[in-house]
Amino acid sequence: MKKGKLHLAKNDPILKDLISEIPFPQIVSTKQVFHDLMSCILEQQIHYRSTKKVFQRMLDKSGMTILTPDNFSEFEKKGFKDIKLSTKKYETVLHIIQHWEENDVKWMELSDEAVKNELSQIKGVGQWTIDMILIYTLNRPNVFSYDDFHIKQIMTKLYALNPKSKLKAQMKEVSKPWHPFKSTAFQYLIEWKKFNKLKNK
Repeated sequence: MKKGKLHLAKNDPILKDLISEIPFPQIVSTKQVFHDLMSCILEQQIHYRSTKKVFQRMLDKSGMTILTPDNFSEFEKKGFKDIKLSTKKYETVLHIIQHWEENDVKWMELSDEAVKNELSQIKGVGQWTIDMILIYTLNRPNVFSYDDFHIKQIMTKLYALNPKSKLKAQMKEVSKPWHPFKSTAFQYLIEWKKFNKLKNK
């Protein structure tokens, strides 16, 4: 962690200011890909970043801490009360369950690329969700989610990017010096928005 902060501060003056101002978010990963994947799908946000806590309330209703394929039927029965899911979202949930039933994946042993390939086989699981699993669940050090809605807004503001002209290409150019600690940069940028909201209350 210290090595990553030093690298980012040395190579990016904007991140240097952020790092000096904002405490790094203390996130304790569940290491549970199924649990966090369901969080992304059901809440449209991974629970580490959620402010609405929809997924957590569903777990609380079910009397659960960690969601697994084995306890999902109980979770569905109790946690889904008063929650309206679109047909597409529910189908994605079913595809995830099916994938776990048919595959025994050792997630921690896979490379980033292998994780991407494995998760992309599940219909309804897109790049943003895969990035969240890599960054927050598996704690991979060099992943950046260029498709994240909030990160687009943050980088446009902090780096004076033009949102109307190949924004992702601009973001990738800015992020080049962050290698091999792009995940740390991502989390600092996300935390910056939260920090400023709290500061301005």
